[in-house]
Parts: sequence; C-alpha cells; structure tokens
Amino acid sequence: MRIIRNRAAAAAATALVATLALTACSGGGVTKDADSATAPAASVTPPEQQAPAQQSSSKQTQEQSQSQSRKPDTSSTGTDKDGKGGKGGTGGKGGSTQWIPCTGDTTKVTVTKVSRPINHLLLTATNTGNRNCDAYSAPLLRFDEAQAATQVIDASRPQAVVTLAPGESAYASIMLSGEGDGAHGYTATNLTVFFDSRDGQGSVGSGTHIKLPAGTYTDDDAAVSYWQYEMNDALTW
Repeated sequence: MRIIRNRAAAAAATALVATLALTACSGGGVTKDADSATAPAASVTPPEQQAPAQQSSSKQTQEQSQSQSRKPDTSSTGTDKDGKGGKGGTGGKGGSTQWIPCTGDTTKVTVTKVSRPINHLLLTATNTGNRNCDAYSAPLLRFDEAQAATQVIDASRPQAVVTLAPGESAYASIMLSGEGDGAHGYTATNLTVFFDSRDGQGSVGSGTHIKLPAGTYTDDDAAVSYWQYEMNDALTW
C-alpha cells in the first residue's frame, strides 16, 4: 500500500511540474507581443537610397514647382503704341508707332508772306491730332482753279521723312514765280493744300483751303519745297 501511495504522489508531482511548464510558455508569448508593440517605426529612406523610379518622380515634381515659380505674370502686360516720334521718324517725342500720313483732317495749315526770299510764301502745317503723322514728300498745291499741281523743288528733299508729334510743325516754302518772266502770270486769291501719300501715288485725306495774302502774284514757274523740320531750311529754297 505504501508503494502505491508513493507512486501516486510521484505522478501528482509530475503532473504539477508539467502544468507549471505550460504556464511559463504561455507567459513567454505575452512578453513577445509586448516587445513587438514597442518596436521603433520604420525610418524614411533618404533620396540617394531610393529606387530609380522614386527618385525620377521626386525630381520631376520639384522641377515643375520651380518652373511655375519662375513663370512671369502676363496678366497686366500691354503694348504701348505711342513710341514713335521725334524728328526723322526714329522715335523720341511721343506719338503713335503706327505710321499714318498727315492729312487736312489732322493738321492746321497756314500760309504767310515773307520778305526774304522775295516772291515767296511760307507754308506751316501743325499736327493737331493725338498721334504722330508723317508729312511725306512735298505739299500738293493748287492755286485757285489751276488744272495742274504746283511743281516740286527736287533739290530740297530732306534726309528723312518729316514725322510730326502732336503740336509739332513742318514747313515748306512756295516760290511764286521764277527769276524770268513766267508765262500765264496772274494774281491768285485761294490756295488748296493736299498731303502726299507714302507711296507718292497721290494725295491722302481731305485738302485744306486757305485764303492767300492780298496781291499774291504767281505764274507757271511757281514751285514748292519738300516739307522741312525747320523754317529756315524751308526758306533756303
């Protein structure tokens, strides 16, 4: 009986040890889960260690951002059309870059009798518009009801087209008769002034009708100079 009891006790002790072993293994599993929960987060891979596809995408995004930041703002840009002006038509005194011819509608034309040179009149054309205009060639003149325009003094051609900014004037001299006895002389009372076109193929715009100074005598030798910037230059012809 004693032997049986001893064996039973030994069996119970063995069972207790097995139970304790199982309990210890279960505790180890809980410890492992706790360690996993406190593990550090994954670090960000530096650009130089990224895969080629990732680096290309990152570089393209950066370049697009820089391109947009460098793009100029054109929402308020414009073109100034009032840059051409000054003498010689090369810019400087305001007015429009659009080359328009002077006409009777945009200028005021006057005629004045001068003492020197003799038998001469001075023609003055002032730009009354708000843009530059070009006084091409010479004024086209018609005394009273003459059928032909007054001849032009070719030697008076300036080096450049006369461009008038608003308020500026051009000048031309009118030689009423030659040194000899010109044919068909008479006393004229009215003068019509037209402006030449850029291509020299005829007048442009409306003409200006002017009353001549009293006693203006002219004949077939009458001639007019090209438009000039300076009054003295016009009166040399």
